Amino acid sequence: MTKTRIVYLVEQQPERRQHFETVLTFIGETVEVISPSDTLELSATEALCVIAGNGVGNLHQLAADVPHLPFICATGDQQNALQKANVIGPLEDSFDYTSLSNMLHYCQAYHQQMPVKTSGKRHPGSGKLEQTLIGNGRPMKHVRQLIEQVAVTDANVLVLGESGTGKEVVARGIHDLSERSNGPFVPVNCGAIPGDLLESELFGHEKGAFTGAIGARKGRFELAQGGTLFLDEIGDMPMPMQVKLLRVLQERTFERVGGSKSIIADVRVVAATHRELEKMIIDGQFREDLYYRLNVFPIEVPALRERQEDVSLLLQELTQRFKKERGVGVRFTERALESLSYHRWPGNVRELTNLIERLTIMHPDSLVDVPDLPPKYQHVEHTAPSPDYPEEMLEREALSAIFNESDDEEAPETSDSELPDDGVNLKDMLTEIETGMIAQALEKSDWVVAKAAELLSMRRTTLVEKMKKYGIQKD
Repeated sequence: MTKTRIVYLVEQQPERRQHFETVLTFIGETVEVISPSDTLELSATEALCVIAGNGVGNLHQLAADVPHLPFICATGDQQNALQKANVIGPLEDSFDYTSLSNMLHYCQAYHQQMPVKTSGKRHPGSGKLEQTLIGNGRPMKHVRQLIEQVAVTDANVLVLGESGTGKEVVARGIHDLSERSNGPFVPVNCGAIPGDLLESELFGHEKGAFTGAIGARKGRFELAQGGTLFLDEIGDMPMPMQVKLLRVLQERTFERVGGSKSIIADVRVVAATHRELEKMIIDGQFREDLYYRLNVFPIEVPALRERQEDVSLLLQELTQRFKKERGVGVRFTERALESLSYHRWPGNVRELTNLIERLTIMHPDSLVDVPDLPPKYQHVEHTAPSPDYPEEMLEREALSAIFNESDDEEAPETSDSELPDDGVNLKDMLTEIETGMIAQALEKSDWVVAKAAELLSMRRTTLVEKMKKYGIQKD
């Protein structure tokens, strides 16, 4: 469990000190009295705040020296200290519960939302969590923070979010950061298993419990003992099974199908759904009591369109992952990244992953530009490159294709292409072949030069120049 932070009190006057200690203890805070010099040694993980009363000295300078701690100014001669961001107040002698609780809540928020924590240790699994739940924006930081908070408890968690947002990744993150991390993580897709088989799948069955039960079998609850059971798509669970699941969550025991022996359910349950369970409750499709049993600690995973700033980071991470796992990857131009940043991603991270896999197949280890993206991902103006090639190369390729085609045909025993004994003028021969092919292409295309150029696999301007060179024109 998370260690309770301490409210440290600096106050020299005995009556005021006793008054603060009494009130803070009454409202459930842990209080310790310290000297001003001790404040410099406090860490953000142990101190909620410092209430600075009489005898604190220069509070303005002290707050500047310890920026990771919030201070509550409880004396009237430190008005200049209120100019510091980590000093709030003043807290008058006649303070009430409301004003004190508001200040303590502000101090709590000061720790939770601190952009850079200069003191205190990070959770040992935070690095792995950042690698699996990628994102630098506020939405994903909030999700990772919720995971770290709930992982150390045994509370049931309900993960909400659209399909493809990574709900199972969140569930695995909770498991990996929990004290059950050495136990099994067992996922079950409640929507993929027929309703009449789901009970046996979850709770197991004894031999002969039903037709086809030729032996005893453990269910997912038993397989997950000491670990975490992930119930994916809980909204698709039939109503009769919802009743039986509710009983297990309440009693923490279950029996196999066809058995009478009670088995203790030593499992942490994490459920997930893309459905609106509250609407399903109104429609009579989901039990309200089960909803509140599962929804102890909800975590809502944002859709990718709600965190567009993370798209480029996800692209980088996923392409590196493909490169490492499959030995092939892709790179993106700035224009391609801009185009992808405008996409709405209805399939969320799963859609992005599928796109990268498709591009690694189509353009392995290549630089992908906007024209290389599938049409629905092209959201910016672009022009496909049309390279120019030297005429000599085009002519050589065209002639090579002609001769290759003639070689593929069944040649007669006596070929006209054999070199005569007295030799041949190759230049005149190639010119004759080229003019003949150009004439045929023009005839086939009704003298539409652009179509004839396509037939000859050359640019229109090149064909026009050759027609001028050889004096070819329509009679």
